Amino acid sequence: MAQKNLHVAKQQKLDEFYTQIGDIERECSRYREQFKGKVIFLNCDDPVESNFWRYFALNFTRLGLKKLVATHFDREKSTYKLELTGDMNEDGTVNDDDIVKTPLKQNGDFRSDECIEILKEADVVVTNPPFSLFREYVAQLMEHDKKFLIIGSKNAATYKEIFQLIKQNTLWLGYGFAGGNAYFKTPHIKEFASGVYDEKTGLVKFRNISWFTNLDTSKRHEELTLFKQYNPDEYPKYDNYDAIEVSKVANIPVDYDGTMGVPITFLDSYNPEQFEILGNEYDLNIEKGRGYINGKRMYSRIFIKRRQQS
Repeated sequence: MAQKNLHVAKQQKLDEFYTQIGDIERECSRYREQFKGKVIFLNCDDPVESNFWRYFALNFTRLGLKKLVATHFDREKSTYKLELTGDMNEDGTVNDDDIVKTPLKQNGDFRSDECIEILKEADVVVTNPPFSLFREYVAQLMEHDKKFLIIGSKNAATYKEIFQLIKQNTLWLGYGFAGGNAYFKTPHIKEFASGVYDEKTGLVKFRNISWFTNLDTSKRHEELTLFKQYNPDEYPKYDNYDAIEVSKVANIPVDYDGTMGVPITFLDSYNPEQFEILGNEYDLNIEKGRGYINGKRMYSRIFIKRRQQS
């Protein structure tokens, strides 16, 4: 149900999802050294509502930031940007009195000329971009060669453009949300069923959400611990592609060096030093567009191969 509702939100461009500060702190704290001395740009945030702005402003000194910039978006009119560069009034602390508010001539859309100029000067972009514009948003970041830490649907990993970046090791998944659950505040509560929207907290819960980044993470250098031994009965080959079916990441055999089809959840544990991503069904032009076993169509898979240790 949560995945269905997220799809509806994307289709209808109901993109107002406000991330909880606990989720932001939990993820961003892992990149402290990579934020140090950097210009951080929040280009899809309403600074009044944004917990991203709140987190980075409150931790400006602790993180050792050079500058924090956020642009406000308004569909109908010109808007403003906020900047924080340190203790401007020399009162001994970085606080709201040090924030500089500057009008923008345009509406603060991340695609506007003004926002692109700010982007060019930024070192790292951190935000929750519109789900409906995820492809376009990432393409802009890559075009301008920016470091980033952003939130998106895990299904975005299957998009042709995004999957190619993952395959090329220029984008990967971050550490993730606690318990696999992401909670958001949204004004569009009528769009969500009970169980997804919690009336007590005023939040919607999605499981199919992840952090996407090109900042280094310790987990992408950790070897996936494997214990299963290969046998042909437990790991059948596809009818239409020379690879074995592995239904669970935990069941990847420790002693198989050929091509394996694994669930998309593999990306949460992907270590490019341990495995190579060969492609997905569309990448590899697999006949019928999906792997089949004994005539039965299987779930979508990513095809991988173990890297040979030197």
